Amino acid sequence: MAAAAPILKYMGDYPSKRERSVNELTDQIFEGALKAEPLKDEIFCQILKQLTENHIKYSEEKGWELLWLCTGLFPPSTVLLPHVQRFLQSKKHHPLAPDCMQRLHKALRNGSRKYPPHIVEVEAIQLKTTQIFHKVFFPDDTDEVFEVESSTKAKDFILRISSRLLLQSSEGFSLFVKISDKVISVPEGDFFFDFVRHLTDWIKKARPAKDGVVPSLTYQVFFMKKLWTNTVPGKDSMADCIFHYYQELPKYLRGYHNCSREEVAQLGAIIYRVKFEEDKSHFPNIPKMLKDLVPQDIIRQLSPDDWKRCIVGYFNKQAGKSREEAKLMFLKIIFKWHTFGSAFFEVKQTTESNFPEILLIAINKHGVSLIDPKTKDILTTHPFAKISNWSSGNTYFHITIGNLVRGSKLLCETSLGYKMDDLLTSYISQMLTTMNKQRSAHCNSN
Repeated sequence: MAAAAPILKYMGDYPSKRERSVNELTDQIFEGALKAEPLKDEIFCQILKQLTENHIKYSEEKGWELLWLCTGLFPPSTVLLPHVQRFLQSKKHHPLAPDCMQRLHKALRNGSRKYPPHIVEVEAIQLKTTQIFHKVFFPDDTDEVFEVESSTKAKDFILRISSRLLLQSSEGFSLFVKISDKVISVPEGDFFFDFVRHLTDWIKKARPAKDGVVPSLTYQVFFMKKLWTNTVPGKDSMADCIFHYYQELPKYLRGYHNCSREEVAQLGAIIYRVKFEEDKSHFPNIPKMLKDLVPQDIIRQLSPDDWKRCIVGYFNKQAGKSREEAKLMFLKIIFKWHTFGSAFFEVKQTTESNFPEILLIAINKHGVSLIDPKTKDILTTHPFAKISNWSSGNTYFHITIGNLVRGSKLLCETSLGYKMDDLLTSYISQMLTTMNKQRSAHCNSN
């Protein structure tokens, strides 16, 4: 059996000449079984066989590490299950036995993983810890640590974070993994460690080892609002303060929205208040801070001193407002704009001769809007219901509006096609879920 040798090597029962990376042997042991159902029982049998009457302390310890990893990846068949449970019960005094039993029950409930253990899982058990803690970053520059298990799916993780942060609802929120230059959203149904493993493998393939050195791929986990369909400022103050304000602010300052000078001065005063509350001692620095207060494409419309005058004027009108109230004021102003809660993409398009070659595309609850990047005018909005097809690659994003045969196509050059594709897929699947719920509620009421 293919995995027998790597199991013996891992347990130190089989001489191995060379130094190996942390998860090289665990990959060899579990990869085949994750692809072929019958091999799963084989792996369980091999590990249990090596653990039976094993009087070599080191070997036994390593065997338990493998059993711990195995029970977190997949359950045995219904025929083998009672034998594995009996074995664990007979060893209940071993520190890992109760945990393996628990992992087994979770694997039976949640199904089998798709990928071998992530390096974080292997390192954890080798360091004699069965708890894996993960740092999660939030848009307001804070972070918290959460426990993640081998059986944790993205959906469970999202619910755990939402409840710890006292959010009213987890709807529209997503986990994102930032690795090298990409930030990718984790599908809700995926096992968290499977997704990270898949991502690291994919990026490793794209970046071959230089001089035999495999690039180290550290990643960070972010939790953010992704779909803004039902986001209304004031409905959930925690979400407004931690997420909505800090996610909308950078897009506003990049100059993606169409707004009046009046609104800009008002918003500049609000942003100042969020930064410094009632402290006026920074007023003299306003001309130097304009890039943090005013959209970049509008700064030149007034002299720095004129901006300062306008911003201070509005600041004095809002006297006594707290930082939290100021964040809500900011959100309530931009909520009125058609582009609120958008993800923006600058693309080069080659199909619409009436539109500028460089376009700003906004994907939000209304659909896909094409915007003139100079005037900020919305040229057209394609609602999700009218979008029949889309595809993306490393350098492009294509979208078909209307009928596949007679519809129109928009071809865009962009390196962010994967993000546009994922957002469109998520919004449309959310729209279809809502429609199905409404339909079944309508049928039930009749």
